[in-house]
Amino acid sequence: MIYFDNNATTPIDERVFDAMLPFMKTMYGNPSSVHRLGRIAKSAVETAREHVAALVDAEPSQVIFTSGGTEANNLAINSAFGKLAISAVEHSSIFEPAKRFDFDVIPVNRDGLIESKTIAELIEKRPDFVSIMLANNETGVIQPIAEIAAQLNERGIIIHTDAVQAMGKIPVSFKQLGVQMMSFSSHKIYGAKGGGALIVDKSVSISPLLLGGGQEQNYRSGTENVAAIVGFGKAAELAKAELDARQTRMLSLRTMLENKLAQFSKVTIFAQNAPRLPNTVLFGVDGIDGELILLKLDQKGICLSSGSACASGASEPSPVLIAMGISPEKAQTAIRVSLSHQNTPAEVLEFIELITPFGA
Repeated sequence: MIYFDNNATTPIDERVFDAMLPFMKTMYGNPSSVHRLGRIAKSAVETAREHVAALVDAEPSQVIFTSGGTEANNLAINSAFGKLAISAVEHSSIFEPAKRFDFDVIPVNRDGLIESKTIAELIEKRPDFVSIMLANNETGVIQPIAEIAAQLNERGIIIHTDAVQAMGKIPVSFKQLGVQMMSFSSHKIYGAKGGGALIVDKSVSISPLLLGGGQEQNYRSGTENVAAIVGFGKAAELAKAELDARQTRMLSLRTMLENKLAQFSKVTIFAQNAPRLPNTVLFGVDGIDGELILLKLDQKGICLSSGSACASGASEPSPVLIAMGISPEKAQTAIRVSLSHQNTPAEVLEFIELITPFGA
């Protein structure tokens, strides 16, 4: 099997699994308990908090653990006030909670980027809270969040960024980006599913989604998922230590893949000219439904996606590509390859061989 769907989820790193295992078998205490097992669990949670904070250049006290990126995004949007604005290429976990508010949609250009003039026009509408993802899960396009945040901060506008796909693939600094909130997920960086975090600047107020015992600084009640949190911390520690090597490896594979795809007359790489994650290639084969190619390749042991795994089963063309001005017919051809540092050049070559009959 060749796994090219790493933006959907990643395999758990063996080192992460080893770190988690004791907290599922022997160190099973509740972090709120005062006895020894409880104290061990509490200490492990705080160590994980430090590792997650270190990866994204934040303070440990700014880390609120959640069940994943979706909950982190919902917690952020739930804390919005006044008038909300979100980008046209956001994940569904931003769009759906935003529907509870009066919100504007921030358009992108054909490369999937938000332009400076668009932000200037947005400011004239006087939003109070803005959410723009750092890197898109389908195209891999990286938004100039630091520049956007600087424009918004001058007007006192709160900005949140969904950095789920960026974490562990490119350097991410909460401090340097200038945002007030940032969402992350563990299973995108070789951690376990069921772990995530919202980074929050203490200057902003949070409206909890869950009320109860007051865990996570009263922002997220409920007994902590210690094993998942420990795994998240270990995954973050490894991602920080290995970031340069992983980034170099993924970019090398992506370049190789795109050079091979460029030989096919029917292939279009979406957002090719925009700054993108080093692991992501979204392309289409003219006149062929992407789902058809996915099914054919699945029979050959190739794991791919046509976009966001969180919208699996949807037959409609990608809203991200539609927002970029791509025709529905063209968008329907989309196939996403999302690489890992664990992939190999041989796997890329095998993929190219199998897709040749479609793209020639």
